[in-house]
Amino acid sequence: MDDPVDLMIVREISRDARATLAQISEAVGLSVSAVQARMRRLETRGVIAGYRAVVDVEAVGKPLAAFIEITPLDLAQPDDAPERLEHITEIESCHSIAGNAAYMLFVPVASPRALETLIRRIRGVASVSTRTTVVLQTFYENRPILPA
Repeated sequence: MDDPVDLMIVREISRDARATLAQISEAVGLSVSAVQARMRRLETRGVIAGYRAVVDVEAVGKPLAAFIEITPLDLAQPDDAPERLEHITEIESCHSIAGNAAYMLFVPVASPRALETLIRRIRGVASVSTRTTVVLQTFYENRPILPA
C-alpha cells in the first residue's frame, strides 16, 4: 500500500474500528464521502478484512486461556490438522509454527476441567500429541496492527 492517505485511514481504523467517518475524515483531512469511498476500496482490496468486537473473556465465562502445541502422532499421516480441528469452536486460533510442534492453538476456556476435556477432544479428532501452556496473566493482546 503506497498511498499515504490510505495508510492514515488504516491506522485510524486499527486504533478504533468504531470511529465514525466524520472522525476519520477529520484525522486524515478529507471529506466524509472521500473517506467512505477509500474505505470501500480498501475493503474490496482486502486491506481492511473486517471489523470485530474485542470481548472480555472473563465476562463471558472463559477466564482461563492456554496455548496448545500439537504434533502428529504419525508423521506419515496427511498434514490436515487445521481442517480436522476447524469445527471445534473453542479453538480461537490455529497457527503453523516452526520447531518441534506443527501447530499452535490458542484456546480460552471456562475451567481447568474444560481445558482437559478440550485437549482430549483435540487429540482424538486430529490424532496428535499435545503440549499445553496455561496463561497466568495477559498484559496485552489484540493490539492494533499499524501499517509500516
